[in-house]
Amino acid sequence: MNPEKPEQEMFYKLSCYTQTHPDPSFIHQYAVDAFAAQCAEGNTKPITLAFALIGLYLHVEKGFTGREVQTAHVKLAKHRKEWPKFDLPISGGNITVYDVLNAPRGPERDEMIHKWCVSVWDTYSDSHKKVAGLVQAELYDRQKKRKNLCYNPE
Repeated sequence: MNPEKPEQEMFYKLSCYTQTHPDPSFIHQYAVDAFAAQCAEGNTKPITLAFALIGLYLHVEKGFTGREVQTAHVKLAKHRKEWPKFDLPISGGNITVYDVLNAPRGPERDEMIHKWCVSVWDTYSDSHKKVAGLVQAELYDRQKKRKNLCYNPE
């Protein structure tokens, strides 16, 4: 049995906060994606890191709520089986799960979760175009093709 990393234990504590959060935007999804991307290692499954980066991209760059990110993940999981690998950054960012937990519960902690997402997303700057292209191809272009198959105006 492997002892869990201290960061994982802290994430469980944060999850108690995010999963019971009354905001319908589903703030828990942001924390899941930030933590997964920040803690990614060479043996992290490609789908784990891809989904984390897609979630961060949709939240930070496109303003998606956690619910919308979750819905995107569900759509992506239905039709793609292999996921690209992403290079890991040298640094995990300047905000960690510890910083988030040290922020007072409520709006300050919620804001810290958003800042954590931005911090982690920024560390993957070399992958931003690749993530954006993946989202475009898998979510938007694929939906257009499906609509064209279902709808023929002629």
